[in-house]
Amino acid sequence: MPLLEQVFEQNKDTVRIVFKNMPLRFHKMAEPAARAALAAGEQGKFWEFHDDLFAAEKLTEEVITATAVKLGLDMEKFARDLNSPAIKQQIKQDLRDAQKAGVTGTPTIFINGKKLKNRSMQGFQTMIADELKKPNQS
Repeated sequence: MPLLEQVFEQNKDTVRIVFKNMPLRFHKMAEPAARAALAAGEQGKFWEFHDDLFAAEKLTEEVITATAVKLGLDMEKFARDLNSPAIKQQIKQDLRDAQKAGVTGTPTIFINGKKLKNRSMQGFQTMIADELKKPNQS
């Protein structure tokens, strides 16, 4: 089980995972993949789509389409959402948020707005515990 999933499993009552896109400009399939995952999310399949794309040996348009078919997405809706202004705007906003937060590469993990430096289970747990000790945390 990937580390992030382990962290979530151990902290279900206190942790919420929020994913932001930061398609790197030098990777020609990064932006189409981000749009596709968000389009899949419109049908409740973001994480499944995300995980399948990251597991793919090579990211291509064919892989994106095959993943959508494999997950049983409504392909007409998927195609519409893939090119929707709202999804394109969401990616632009995610990029602005990343720039504002000083993100320079992926993946980058934040806990309550603070960059996680020690990406081990202990690092996660220590930072989560420290944040939970602070007043007004929910």
